[in-house]
Amino acid sequence: MRLLYILFVFILSSALSANAQEVNILDHGAIADGRSLSTEAIQRSIDKAHKMGGGTVVFPKGVYLSGSIVLKSNVELKLLDSAIILGSTDPDHYLSLQRWKALILADGAENIKISGKGVIDGQGARLALHIDSLFYAGKIDSAYYNLADKRPRADIRPQLIEFVNCSRIEIRGVELRNAASWVQSYFRCNGLSIDSIRVESDTYWNNDGIDIIDSKNVRITNSYFNASDDGICLKSYAGGYKGPQNLEIMCDSIYIANCRIRSSASALKFGTSSYRGFKNITIEDIEIFDTYRSAIALESVHNGVIENVLIQNIKAENSGNAIFIRLGGIPTADRKGEFKNVLIRDVVANISESVPDEDYQIRGPALPFFHNIFPSSITGIPNNKISDETIINSSIVEELTCIFFEIGISYDANMDRAMKIIAEEAMAHPLTIDNRSDEEKEEGHPIVMVRVIGFGDSSVNLRGYVWAPSPADGFTLKCDLNKSIKERFDAEGIEIPFPYRTLVFKNNPTNESTPLT
Repeated sequence: MRLLYILFVFILSSALSANAQEVNILDHGAIADGRSLSTEAIQRSIDKAHKMGGGTVVFPKGVYLSGSIVLKSNVELKLLDSAIILGSTDPDHYLSLQRWKALILADGAENIKISGKGVIDGQGARLALHIDSLFYAGKIDSAYYNLADKRPRADIRPQLIEFVNCSRIEIRGVELRNAASWVQSYFRCNGLSIDSIRVESDTYWNNDGIDIIDSKNVRITNSYFNASDDGICLKSYAGGYKGPQNLEIMCDSIYIANCRIRSSASALKFGTSSYRGFKNITIEDIEIFDTYRSAIALESVHNGVIENVLIQNIKAENSGNAIFIRLGGIPTADRKGEFKNVLIRDVVANISESVPDEDYQIRGPALPFFHNIFPSSITGIPNNKISDETIINSSIVEELTCIFFEIGISYDANMDRAMKIIAEEAMAHPLTIDNRSDEEKEEGHPIVMVRVIGFGDSSVNLRGYVWAPSPADGFTLKCDLNKSIKERFDAEGIEIPFPYRTLVFKNNPTNESTPLT
């Protein structure tokens, strides 16, 4: 099997060399108190460096509150030690150029860089909740709100970084924290180097650690990603922005190595958006842990091609699924998706005995079904061969399975009685096993744990934890308990409340002659 190995050499222009002219944002009116909005001062500094033909915009120690800023060609943002760019929590302080809103934007720029030992913090939870409140105040149309999940759509929540149609990009050394949506995305870029960065973002939903979209000549190395959605994600669109469309563009010539990933979805993912495809990609020497969905997910579900891919030397600990390969297609398209020359080797994965992302502040998108039935999965289209030799020399370990199930009860229900019913029904089921250690038995830990995990709009939310011999048994056990617990609750007067929605009319159509019915 012939594989294409990828070598990149990135050459930054002299404008970003050690002798580049420096522009200090404090000299242009920025205030390092974390309260005064410094957007205009930072933008003036960027514009000055750009007009000089290139330069380094320096952020000294301090906290700089900002809305959207636009990075321009031949300009570097350098965050010194203890410098923080703090995203505003006011949605009106953000703008978009081609696609989504972001704190740091660039469109068509070349020779751009973000470096240093500082932090870019989006204050994602506060910003997202502010946007959420605007919906209930009638200021955001329901088309931009996910009613099922009760949150604003990802594309109206600002990212930390979005670069579109840019070339020769370097992101090095900085820490990216707390996005309201994706942390960073690079759309149709050429020549991207990401090295020695740290991503800490489990503050809100859709917090992908990094999204590479139809870009080429990309290196991601020596970095850490902690994300409440996918960790490192490659996507391929069939359009998706306001500029000229070129359907031959795809993710091409990408190298990812020496990274550590924690994800509440999939750690390494191709797709789900996969309209054109992914080719000439090498991923190696990756450590994955506490990942809910898949350590490795290769998904071509929009007729895209996955070609010339090598994934090797992967260690996954406490993952819900080791390898997920999905070949799908759109029936009306003029071609089928393809896997060609794909090799996954030297993978060691330890499948979780419990919920891998239980300790996350915000966990990835919930699934409407029991997730981890199989420790790995390869599925596709009839008569379409994925590859002759896909997975070799890999070890996937599956042990006992801890399942959990959640039930909401009304606020005036007897909470202690409800928790006791859950434990009794689980204990009575023949598939429930006692997986306690000797120490836990001596200390009196229960076989079935039931906890209060939060408070919803109309319910107190309870979660039960129970062990089963295998994932398949766990699925059966969970289904049976859903039925038996509901029957016990009905019999003993424990109410499971109906969900409700608050409707806000922007322009109330009612008057004395036209009553609202």
